[in-house]
Amino acid sequence: MHELSITQNIVAIVAEHAKGRPVARVVLEVGRHAGVMTDAILFCFDVVAEGTPLQGALLEIWRIEARARCRTCGTEFTRDTLFSACGCGSLDIERLAGEELRIKEYELRADVKTAPAQSLGGAAHWRPASARRT
Repeated sequence: MHELSITQNIVAIVAEHAKGRPVARVVLEVGRHAGVMTDAILFCFDVVAEGTPLQGALLEIWRIEARARCRTCGTEFTRDTLFSACGCGSLDIERLAGEELRIKEYELRADVKTAPAQSLGGAAHWRPASARRT
């Protein structure tokens, strides 16, 4: 289960970037074709975050639709599978989105005097899909 090591890395990256300040929320962007089971990341998060500045933080996962552009006809379309063909039948496509795994941002706890949200960069193409179960 590589999601455990992915979750450990997410917690380590945010904890390092937060410089020990308590984190209230972490937002991940995960493409539909990233090859990552988001439920497993959600399952691991609380255990991995225990004893770190992320302990008790909310984890939000925003799913990114898989999109592509056909190099033959120029049509942009949503990919249902990694090997979806364009409507014109061509398999010569440029992948535009849907394979990302990115820490979009994190938010520090309100009782800490600092900027409320920190961006770690990323694309603007995202779609909210799920949040950690409480």
